[in-house]
Amino acid sequence: MSTFAWKWSIRLLILALLTALYSWADTVKSKWYIFDHVELQKLVDSSLKLYPNSTAGVVHNIVSTLRETHGPTLISIDPFPEAAPDKLDISPLSPHPSLWVFNNAGGAMGSMYIIHASITEYLIIFGTALGTEGHSGRHTADDYFMMIEGEQWAYPSYSLELERYPKGTMHHLRRGEVKQYKMHRGAFALELAQGWIPPMMPFGLADTLSSTLDFPTFGRTVWLTGQKMIGSLLVGKI
Repeated sequence: MSTFAWKWSIRLLILALLTALYSWADTVKSKWYIFDHVELQKLVDSSLKLYPNSTAGVVHNIVSTLRETHGPTLISIDPFPEAAPDKLDISPLSPHPSLWVFNNAGGAMGSMYIIHASITEYLIIFGTALGTEGHSGRHTADDYFMMIEGEQWAYPSYSLELERYPKGTMHHLRRGEVKQYKMHRGAFALELAQGWIPPMMPFGLADTLSSTLDFPTFGRTVWLTGQKMIGSLLVGKI
């Protein structure tokens, strides 16, 4: 066998092994999930009842509860630690501004707080005080938007009617699907993605390189995400 044929045989063998490994991992990835979208929706519902007039309070209750159930290693610090159900005036300003970042993706812009990130899952608070719309992206994960304030609209290319997701409802964007979506003024969501997260990252960062050129935000996003993912891996969370 010639050197050329030998090299290509090795490459094809490696490709076949990697394909087989991916196919196997794709069938068992759900075993690595620590979140359940049904249970998270229940948590959202209870948080909305506890804080009917405060988005900051809802976020506080969600994150503080998850820290109790999943531990501080896998869940970020509470972004609104001063919120309390009996407090009449809860500030909408987080005392941890360095942990929040703008996200420009698919033409839409909003702010993001990373609650958890790993190879197979992320959980974030995402939304906008002003309103935005854009392309959902076509992702390698199922995406669940649980609306904690405001309203989200969406539609696939083959529909002539919009889908409405008001406060307290869930929008499930299935893996591989794509939609145009709109977050109305003041809309915020608890967003859970389950699947393969690293392939989603170029979509979330490309607008920075091609449009906004906001490299400090780019760097902070990479740092916060990488920090969470590596931290998860160190405790065995894939």
